[in-house]
Amino acid sequence: MSIRALARAGDFARIIRKAGWAAPDQRVFLLPSLSSPRLRYALAVVGAACVFILTETADGQLNQLVPGSLAWALAGLQVLPLLLAAARPLAAWRISAVGLTLTTFAEVGHAPTPFWPWPVSGCLAQVALLFITAQVYGRDVAVGVDLWTTGAVLLPAVPLVGLPPVVLAVAAVVATLVLVLGESIHSRREAERHLVQAEEQRRAGLARQAVLEERSRIARELHDVVAHHMSMIAIQAEAAPYKESGLPEQTLRTFGAIREASTTALTEMRRVIGLLREDDENAERAPQPGIDRIPEMVRAARQAGMQVDLTLTAGPERPPAVVDVSVYRIVQEALSNAGRHAPGARVEVEVLRTEDAVRVHVADDGRTSGGPLPDDGGNGGHGLTGMRERAALLGGTLRAHPREHGGFEVTAELPLHGVPEQRRWELGSGGSEEG
Repeated sequence: MSIRALARAGDFARIIRKAGWAAPDQRVFLLPSLSSPRLRYALAVVGAACVFILTETADGQLNQLVPGSLAWALAGLQVLPLLLAAARPLAAWRISAVGLTLTTFAEVGHAPTPFWPWPVSGCLAQVALLFITAQVYGRDVAVGVDLWTTGAVLLPAVPLVGLPPVVLAVAAVVATLVLVLGESIHSRREAERHLVQAEEQRRAGLARQAVLEERSRIARELHDVVAHHMSMIAIQAEAAPYKESGLPEQTLRTFGAIREASTTALTEMRRVIGLLREDDENAERAPQPGIDRIPEMVRAARQAGMQVDLTLTAGPERPPAVVDVSVYRIVQEALSNAGRHAPGARVEVEVLRTEDAVRVHVADDGRTSGGPLPDDGGNGGHGLTGMRERAALLGGTLRAHPREHGGFEVTAELPLHGVPEQRRWELGSGGSEEG
């Protein structure tokens, strides 16, 4: 028990020391929503005028009990610290508390009228400073300020100027309630700040998870594409000796090595891709869709009630398989977002093949349902994050933003000849993705 009592006494001493002189000042941002400097300056001038009026009122009340020069000094100590409340609230409270205490000692031998030794203006200033201090500093400083107010400001007035104990108790309760109110506002703001930070961390975590999952999905799609070509290599290498009889032994060994390397690569690839699959995810048996499947997707969207206009300009040759699949997935995700966030709107889908790249443009003419903008969650993919990740891994770009006259648009450009050297260096060094 003695150790616990000593610990509590140490905590009280720390709190008192912190409120009395140890805690540093923190700046108060009064009316942060006011963006006009002129309005802030006008309010500052009005506030300063009110403070000087309160000071004159306190001086007039103190002149009845103490000499004039001393009355002005005590009134200034009690009220003028309000001018410091925005920059140094704790120091302002300390100065005002000292002014109230000195007023009590200055009135010894005089009879306060009727029994209250402090002017009303000084009491109002003290209440305001108590509230601001508790709102800025929180519980520990508020408890210390409460102890100092009761013990050093209010309590000496009982023996020195005959303050009734009942009045002392009421004043202490009022000061405590003001501090509790300010501390509750401080606690609520801190809780809101922590919630905002937690939400930002959650969104960042979801974005990282979406990127990793989309990369895993791209790897599985790439496996399906590469596995087909590797299987064809293995089959051709195995069938070559039967197509041409009388091949040299060295040539036969070469074809055997090609077949063995192909089957080994397929086995290792399936093993790695198997690690990327979720426990409850089955391997896809159907071939990966490409640009030639976009009209089928558009027909399905029209059957679901969407108004979709398709412009598809194909090149002389089919693009690389990874680009082919990525174009399909980007159009799929953009159409899905348009269906969720702009039901009933007309959607324009354009896929243009050039010599060096494939350009994808999907735009709707308005969010008729008033729903939110597309987010990072999608149907069958991972929303904007997944589309950006696909474009970035291929060395392309993707932009998604609201249109000037309503609606939303997604524009992607995917190069056909691999990742450029500069882009490859950025990806390898952890550069940020475009979008």
